[in-house]
Amino acid sequence: MKSIEIIGFKRANLDKKSLDVIREEGNVPCVVYGPGIKEQIHFYAPAILFRDLIYTPEVHMVDLNIEGTKIKAILREGQFHPVSEVLLHADFLAFSETKAIKMEIPVRPFGSSPGIIKGGKLEIKTRTLLVKGLAQKLPDEIPVDISSLELGKSVKVGDLNVENFELLNSPHVTIATVGIPRALRGKKAGEEEEEV
Repeated sequence: MKSIEIIGFKRANLDKKSLDVIREEGNVPCVVYGPGIKEQIHFYAPAILFRDLIYTPEVHMVDLNIEGTKIKAILREGQFHPVSEVLLHADFLAFSETKAIKMEIPVRPFGSSPGIIKGGKLEIKTRTLLVKGLAQKLPDEIPVDISSLELGKSVKVGDLNVENFELLNSPHVTIATVGIPRALRGKKAGEEEEEV
């Protein structure tokens, strides 16, 4: 899993006025908590540093450097402005290299599906999966093989084989389906009627 460095500065004041000033100056208020941190650390970091962390489907580990204190973390949650979608706040979860963490990882379909070749359309039903494992062993994405999917067939969580981490979603959750287009559905029904 790739890593991104974010340089932060401790926040002395936690009132709303201070938060507004931090945001006006182009920074994002943040907090980090988790194993090895006695009290959560409130800090801020330049908004530009979040570009490759937030506005991407990929998952990254974060090397926080808060005034010289280095913490390995993952982005737990980002709060966005409802209209402008500007990042308003970021929560980081520190992790230990010896303890498993839970994280959402994006799926990436690959392969050539016979159903798509026949005119079907790939429908992604689940874009991320919840996994548990050591941070350094977690992948950037989870490959999902669609090369055996015929029209109307799907891949479920239970069909995946993964190593070094555990999938926490129900095995019955559908990840991807090859949908049957309306034109093909009508054609199939017509063919059946002719056979009768």
